[in-house]
Amino acid sequence: MSDGRTDTVTLRLASLGDAEQIRQIYNYEVSNTTATFDLVPRSLREQQQWISDRSGAFAAIVAVDPTDELGEVVGFGSLSPYKERAAYRTSVEDSVYVRRDRGGQGIGKLLLTELLRVGAVSGFHAVFARISGSSAASIGLHRSCGFELVGIEREVGRKFNKWLDVALMQALL
Repeated sequence: MSDGRTDTVTLRLASLGDAEQIRQIYNYEVSNTTATFDLVPRSLREQQQWISDRSGAFAAIVAVDPTDELGEVVGFGSLSPYKERAAYRTSVEDSVYVRRDRGGQGIGKLLLTELLRVGAVSGFHAVFARISGSSAASIGLHRSCGFELVGIEREVGRKFNKWLDVALMQALL
């Protein structure tokens, strides 16, 4: 991992001890937004398993507040396999979540930049982002990191009694 330190956060690999804080950030998005198409909040055990399943190039990283003695998690990100078939092995999908009270501070960009660096070092060729079509902030974040819009999947999700589009964005490494 590169020196992921700024005045606002430090980046490091996620550990099982981060599961509850990651779960709180993620479950807020599950219950209140269309940032994820998950409909059921994760249990602590499920979040721990999610962390355990991530290692090597698919490791999860967290952004922690260096001024907090306990190292409070204020955001997280990961790379995941894009598709299961073998020909897709050089492509990955990113996920980035920032705690709502820390939005607009550059934490998402720091996390995404680190994920792109990890992806390049790990030999991946393409990184995809599947973003709710109404999430201008996430689309803007990805554009600022070199992603281009490559398609719109129309009405592929349903949440909060609304049909949702997905913007598909891609960056080549």
